[in-house]
Amino acid sequence: MIESIHFAKDDYVVYPTHGVGRVLGIEAQDISGVSLKLVVIHFESERMTLKVPLNKVSGAGLRKLSSRKLMDEALVTLQGKAKVKRTMWSRRAQEYEAKINSGDPVSIAEVVRDLHRNSEQPEQSYSERQIYQSALSRLTREFAAIEGLEHAQAEEKLSDVLTKAA
Repeated sequence: MIESIHFAKDDYVVYPTHGVGRVLGIEAQDISGVSLKLVVIHFESERMTLKVPLNKVSGAGLRKLSSRKLMDEALVTLQGKAKVKRTMWSRRAQEYEAKINSGDPVSIAEVVRDLHRNSEQPEQSYSERQIYQSALSRLTREFAAIEGLEHAQAEEKLSDVLTKAA
């Protein structure tokens, strides 16, 4: 049996490929003669609204925000030593994108940790910076929503964690 997840208006949720959004409501809509109940989610960072059929929620990976415990695990991961594999960049980039799109905060934190550069380290390539920024933004938005912080405050706290870990 599929686990039932209940969403209410103004709940923060995470859609794996888009990050944190806010539920605008649940609406019924007739599509080709079939009545569907849809969760309507707005993603402020992407200026996008998404409608997900209730019966497809778990298959789409839509979930409520992570628990504080899981976010704490992600913060511990950020403090760890970077693990950079010696494979080709294109292969690593695919793995990093898959981790970001998984929606799992610990996996996203791994990407941030592995791609983070301090000022004394060599410059990143354009694609490394893009993936790093994507992962950092995704992690920051969920961290901010869980902690009740503004985006800038959350980003500063995560930056402090990364700086102290180095």
